[in-house]
Amino acid sequence: MNRITLLSFLLILTLIMAACGGATTTSETVAPTPMPEPTTTTAPTPETTEAIMEEPMAGTIVDIAVADGRFNTLVTAVIAAGLAETLSGPGPFTVFAPTDDAFAALPAGTGEGLLADPQDALTDVLLYHVVEGSVKAETVVTLESATTINGEAVSIKVDNGNVYLNDTVQVIITDIEAANGVIHVIDAVLLPPSMTAMEEKPSIAAIAAADENFSTLVTALDAAGLVETLSGEGEFTVFAPTNEAFAALPEGTIESLLADPQGALTDVLLYHVVAGIVKAETVVTLPSATTLQGEDVTITVDGSNVYLNETTQVIVTDIEAANGIIHVIDTVLLPPSMVSAELPTIAEIAAADENFSTLVTALDAAGLVETFAGEGSFTVFAPTNEAFAALPEGTLAALLADPQGALTNILLYHVVEGAVLAADVVALDSAPTLLGQDIRISVVEGNVFLNDTVQVIMTDIIAANGVIHVIDAILIPAE
Repeated sequence: MNRITLLSFLLILTLIMAACGGATTTSETVAPTPMPEPTTTTAPTPETTEAIMEEPMAGTIVDIAVADGRFNTLVTAVIAAGLAETLSGPGPFTVFAPTDDAFAALPAGTGEGLLADPQDALTDVLLYHVVEGSVKAETVVTLESATTINGEAVSIKVDNGNVYLNDTVQVIITDIEAANGVIHVIDAVLLPPSMTAMEEKPSIAAIAAADENFSTLVTALDAAGLVETLSGEGEFTVFAPTNEAFAALPEGTIESLLADPQGALTDVLLYHVVAGIVKAETVVTLPSATTLQGEDVTITVDGSNVYLNETTQVIVTDIEAANGIIHVIDTVLLPPSMVSAELPTIAEIAAADENFSTLVTALDAAGLVETFAGEGSFTVFAPTNEAFAALPEGTLAALLADPQGALTNILLYHVVEGAVLAADVVALDSAPTLLGQDIRISVVEGNVFLNDTVQVIMTDIIAANGVIHVIDAILIPAE
């Protein structure tokens, strides 16, 4: 054989011997090779789980909203407010997402108005739709409210299987899962309570303008340039005088005030305004309140009645406005500095009216003119000249002859301490006089009588130091 043939033969022989070497030469049955044990799958380690969770199964909240054709307006708003990056971040967040139809249902111009103020109003509205954390529907229905990222709470209620936010906004789709939270779809846009308060309630100025009982007040506010102030932001408490309150001012007073709009009129109007919202329940606990004019108004409570500066009654309370609260009063408040400077005293009013010439003579004789020309607060039931003339013959002369005795007693019997307006007089059965004796008060068919027979024929002549009611006869004290 040549060399190549010999090598081939040796290779074949080697392969045959290797194949035969594994066979047994006995007749015993060969046991089958055992199957390997099944391999047990090892549970994932925490590191493995974390790695899996880092690969989200869905897009972010913004991704989902962009991909869904029902949230175009919401996406536009989120981008305008600069919140897209926030809502694409790790979160997690719960978003109550209004549909395009929900935005379209807003009052005309509201959407445009929000987009025109992206960093304030729009951001406030959008953040009012977002709650921290991932709150699934099964948890939402167990809550009464949830605090939004805006800082204000949204109320939650379940009614016949339906979920409502703030009573009227319905959740129509739940639990749309995102990589960074969950989306619940709602059928209307949620507006923060602070914003709805401004939108739903008119301003103080608007309330006054809409009520014909305040037409004089509105005219005065307009003249003083204060309408814009009481229509804008801020919180005010306004003690609002009615038209009748202005009409009760001494003749010519309103015209005088309107002639000085930036001076006296503004002072008077600002004396009716207190900074902040002071409801009736708080007003009655205060002895006084500082007005925007700078001077204080005093507050007193008599039974269920509340009075300012002793004589002005609060007749309606707690009319709520978007920018404050209104309490209605029955007379115009005048700052103390103006009262002392501009209104005449009781003595001056009597001296200027010829119907009281006999009364002035009597006051002068008794030395009481100075008392009724000075400080203090009095209610004077002032008899006319005819009332004095109706006394029995010689009575007036006898009284003037005893000025420090009988005359002074009679005059003091016509005076009550404090300013008591007609509206309060008719509610009384009697009133104590400066003499120390009471006068009886009765009302018969709308007429007011003192001691049964003396009729009050004119009321509420306001003076710097009190009020005058005119009577038709002389009051005689008991001896």
